[in-house]
Amino acid sequence: MCGRYVITSAPEALRRLFNYGEQPNFPPHFNVAPTQPIPVVIRESGTRHFRLMRWGFLPAWVKDPRKFALVINARAETVLEKPSFRAAMRRRRCLLPADGYYEWQTTDGRKRPFFIRRRDGQPIGFAGLFETWAGPNGEEVDTVAIITAAAPPEMAVLHDRLPVTIDPQDFEAWLDTEATDAAMAARLLAAPPLGIFAWHEVSTAVNRVANDGPHLIAPLGPEEIAATDAADARP
Repeated sequence: MCGRYVITSAPEALRRLFNYGEQPNFPPHFNVAPTQPIPVVIRESGTRHFRLMRWGFLPAWVKDPRKFALVINARAETVLEKPSFRAAMRRRRCLLPADGYYEWQTTDGRKRPFFIRRRDGQPIGFAGLFETWAGPNGEEVDTVAIITAAAPPEMAVLHDRLPVTIDPQDFEAWLDTEATDAAMAARLLAAPPLGIFAWHEVSTAVNRVANDGPHLIAPLGPEEIAATDAADARP
């Protein structure tokens, strides 16, 4: 799954990579969390655009969001058939710029957070689906979910799911819903090749949504890991 992630690249670097026309200015964010407004790249009228959307997908048919469970992820295996996502898979695919994400490994009953990033340090684009929810009073909310897939063996030691990342050479195929139908686009929803990602354990400070800053992605040293293990082992 993907429940927290990081955006640290300069806005101009992301604009060049994702090739959208807007020039947004936003600070680095080391603890992006569900329900927050997040950067999203869409393709509209033949060109790419930057948008802010709420992380938490609301299908158009939802009557009362308060009675609909928060949906932050969509499973790659079911996006073509599941009623919540099949229309968006056909017509509203998007990318979410990021520089890495967090995953929690359960060891001896304790959840240990890890920061996961590309080995080469390059930004990544999560595969996403979006929907504009219209309320009974005319209000509109753009909402988005990140697509996940089964983790390959090397990464399943952390969690059995991971966010799907789209290779830059496939950005256009994923975003262009006219040229690439849903079935063809679904072929892009695969786990990353062996060796693309690296990870390290980080502080449990990331567990608190209010915490932000580069200290959240700093690797724990052996002494810090040992101290944490010792504290957890105390009765």
